[in-house]
Amino acid sequence: MEYIGSSYEGERRNNRMEGEGVYIFPTDTKYVGEMKDGMFHGKGTLFFPSGSKYEAIWEEGKAVKGTYTFADGLVYKEREWKYCDGYDRRFYKEMLDGLKPAGRCQLTNKDPSRVIPEGCYDCGDGFYNPVTRVVKDYNNKFLRNADDDEHEWIVQKCRKGWDEVTGYKPKH
Repeated sequence: MEYIGSSYEGERRNNRMEGEGVYIFPTDTKYVGEMKDGMFHGKGTLFFPSGSKYEAIWEEGKAVKGTYTFADGLVYKEREWKYCDGYDRRFYKEMLDGLKPAGRCQLTNKDPSRVIPEGCYDCGDGFYNPVTRVVKDYNNKFLRNADDDEHEWIVQKCRKGWDEVTGYKPKH
């Protein structure tokens, strides 16, 4: 595991991960639950760095039944999905806590809204600097260099660190 950057703490049988344990991926995603013959097997939960989680029943490393919960507490339901439909476009947090006044606080469902460094973009897993073409996580740790396709996508679709309409620039 040291070669791939993962770690495991828990029960073992015949030098294999088996029983209750915690498996941590190099991305800081963490699995907590039952293992069998080195695979997720039984009840277990994947906890993602974003704060979301996936609770599931696993069979030989594959999820056979599970529930995904977003970081804000919204539970994904394949059927009868009532969130962000054609009639109600509010964020889940807004449904629970009510709407805030219009403005920058409405740009994301994170409360308070993340401050993006000037000239950079929030690309979902970190901040992207289009000058250096580097994506760093929200704690300023290097994630990756963006290729041309990712650069174009981020520049066209992601929120920038200053507001072009109002000229607002976050204080440093």
